[in-house]
Amino acid sequence: MSDGKSSTMTTITDDETGQVERANASGLTPVMFVHGLFLLPSSWDRWAELFEAAGYAALTPGWPDDPDTVAEANAHPEVLAGKSVGQVADHYAAIAGLLSAKPVIIGHSFGGLLAQILAGRGLAEACVAIDPAPFRGVLPLPVSALRVAGPALSNPANRHRAVPLTYDQFRYAFANAVTEDEAKQLYETFAVPAAARPLFQGAAANLNPWTEAKVDTGNPGRGPMLLIAGEKDHTAPSAITRASYKHQQHNPGVTEMAEMPGRGHALIIDSGWREVADTALAFVQRFTSPQPAKTGPAGP
Repeated sequence: MSDGKSSTMTTITDDETGQVERANASGLTPVMFVHGLFLLPSSWDRWAELFEAAGYAALTPGWPDDPDTVAEANAHPEVLAGKSVGQVADHYAAIAGLLSAKPVIIGHSFGGLLAQILAGRGLAEACVAIDPAPFRGVLPLPVSALRVAGPALSNPANRHRAVPLTYDQFRYAFANAVTEDEAKQLYETFAVPAAARPLFQGAAANLNPWTEAKVDTGNPGRGPMLLIAGEKDHTAPSAITRASYKHQQHNPGVTEMAEMPGRGHALIIDSGWREVADTALAFVQRFTSPQPAKTGPAGP
C-alpha cells in the first residue's frame, strides 16, 4: 500500500522567500513555525512577535497553496485540498534549506508531526512539537481523537477534498477548554477548511509500511526536542504525546515533555497562548543564542 505521494515540486511563494531573506540578513537564529490542519500561518502571529522580541528571526510559512486570509480559505476551500504529509514536509524542508542557519522548528497538531519529521531529517537546531498528530509506531487511539477525525474519514471521497469544521465540531476538537464566547471568537478568527488527506494518512500509518506519516526518531542529528501536551486536548490527547515522547526518548539528544493543565487543542491561539509560548521559548533559549530583546514582550 502506498501513500501515493505527489510528484509535484514544491513552490516557495514570494512572501516565504522574503521571510527567508529577512531572516538570513538579520544574522539571528531563525525560528520556523508550522501550523496544522484547520488553521493558517496567521495562527502564529503572536508567537512570531514574542520570539522576535526575544532575539530570534521568526518565519511563518504556509502549507502549499495556503490562502493569505481566513476569508479567502473559507471562500475557496478547494485550493487546500489534496496536500499530503510528505508534500507539506518537503515544502518546509525546502524553505529550511534556504536558510543560512538551521532553524528552530515549532509545530502544532499536524504541524507538530511535521516538525518531528523535519527534525528527524536533521534540519532543526531544536524542535518543539505541540499536541502533535501521531506518527507510525504511536499506538494509542483515544476515542476523542477518533470522534474528531470521524466526519472526514467517514467518506472515502473526502481524501481528495478539503473539509471544514462546523462550529460544534470546532468546539469539541479545538475549543473545549475555553468559554463559549471565546470558542465562537476563535472559530470566526482562525478556523478554515483543511485537506483531509493527512487525516487518512495518519489513520492508516500503523498499517502502511510506506506511510509518509513516519519519523526518524533515532537520527543523532535530530537536536533537542520538547513535546507539549494539552491536558484536555480531544484532537491529540496527551496519551498520543506521551507515546511520541517514549519513541523520541531513545534519541541521544535531549528529549523532554511538558503537559499544560486544563488546556485543549486551541492552546496556541486561545487566551492562554502566552503560557505555552513561554514554555516553548524557555526551552529554545537553553539550546540557542538569541540576541538581546529589542522591544518589550508581546501582549496577551
